[in-house]
Amino acid sequence: MGGGERDGGEAGPEVVAEVRRFVRRFVWLVAGQYGMDDFVPCLVASELATNALQHAASVSGDDVVLRLSRTEDDALWLEVQDASCGLPHMLAADAPSETGRGLFIVDRYARCWEIRDLAGNAGKVVFAVIDRA
Repeated sequence: MGGGERDGGEAGPEVVAEVRRFVRRFVWLVAGQYGMDDFVPCLVASELATNALQHAASVSGDDVVLRLSRTEDDALWLEVQDASCGLPHMLAADAPSETGRGLFIVDRYARCWEIRDLAGNAGKVVFAVIDRA
């Protein structure tokens, strides 16, 4: 099974664009041969990376790390790790608001997703599993 990792580096919109490019390349190289399109993986990765960069990297100053791999059933495992112990949660959607929908999008398009605390208050990992079709 293939895998890839990308260090998010400095926070900013250009980092999220780089995350999408990385995911697109990974899907094309590893999961594309199994019939996976890159739209949903790029969308979910964008939302998770944006959340981590806005809420975690801005507080802790530490990097955000994206990891990708293909599961045994040819789905995509996507995870974002950051050093913040603050846990994300879904907010009630406010129609005119421009923010607050990231986890709704992840919940809608991922087969499953979860948040795992890292040992020793070292932060957290948010992962999502995205099916081929």
